Amino acid sequence: CSFFIILDQPHRSKIFVGINTHTTAAIVAQDISINMSAEEVANAFVNHFYQTFDSGVDALAGLYNPQSMLTFEGQQVQGSENIIGKLKAVGTVKHTVKTIDIQPSSSQNSIVIFVTGAIQIGGDNPLHFCEFFHLCSTGPGQYYVHNDVFRLNYGL
Repeated sequence: CSFFIILDQPHRSKIFVGINTHTTAAIVAQDISINMSAEEVANAFVNHFYQTFDSGVDALAGLYNPQSMLTFEGQQVQGSENIIGKLKAVGTVKHTVKTIDIQPSSSQNSIVIFVTGAIQIGGDNPLHFCEFFHLCSTGPGQYYVHNDVFRLNYGL
């Protein structure tokens, strides 16, 4: 499974199409000219990731695969099912993204993303967080999260 993105070229607006769980979706994505920059892919991913996390963590499962790894506050878990279990254990959350830093990775087929922001857990006061994602391509315009590292930032 992976997510895929289609860019509406005439209007330059990003359209998140959905989680690719069917061959048909992959064919649709391949038939459309996908010429997005790392920044466009990353921004679309970040918006989708946090909106989905805040409304229903289970829907994030398709972004991860069996090789995906999450390090959450120093604890490592691997595989989509384990990652979703860990994220669900956090409870009800609301994210506010403040910054997004994006770089193409060593391969043309991957992107690294560093996000900072605030997270409210269960309605408590917001805490600062940072999160790192390594997205890897599975085909034209299709990516999965290979690495995800999350940390809360406490006052120093």
